Amino acid sequence: MIIDEKKVLQSFEFWCKKLRVSPYWDIRLEFVDDFNWRKTGDFKIDCDDKKAVLLLNRNNPKQENLEEVIVHELFHLKMYPLDQVTESLITANFKEGTAAYDFAYNQFFITLEQTVEELTKCYLLEFGDNKELSYGRCKNQKSYNELFEGLKNLE
Repeated sequence: MIIDEKKVLQSFEFWCKKLRVSPYWDIRLEFVDDFNWRKTGDFKIDCDDKKAVLLLNRNNPKQENLEEVIVHELFHLKMYPLDQVTESLITANFKEGTAAYDFAYNQFFITLEQTVEELTKCYLLEFGDNKELSYGRCKNQKSYNELFEGLKNLE
């Protein structure tokens, strides 16, 4: 996949304004060239100084639509205070390594990711230049039939 960095930067600037990230945060975009980096996008955040760096994988992105990745990551930034409060509540009330801790922690992050992705889809479909959703993560998932392999026949 060839990345048009100018177009990606324009998209980044558009979405920072649309989602009201700028001017409240000082934020910049950096491309990652490490072939071993497994993510398509991520953030480095300094909440005290309200600075953030959005990292995008230039070499082997798993998602086809980088505009979608930008919106997704910006929603993570928008939700970061809630993320931190919830994570703190979990760590304060459950002992790490217990079943209760693992359940609460896993459910929180699954729900956070689903919420961020749903918000991303809504905004992208309403305001995005590229409304084509990425299905890159589906490539590594089991098919419907594979999910049932090895299960006992109930008949």
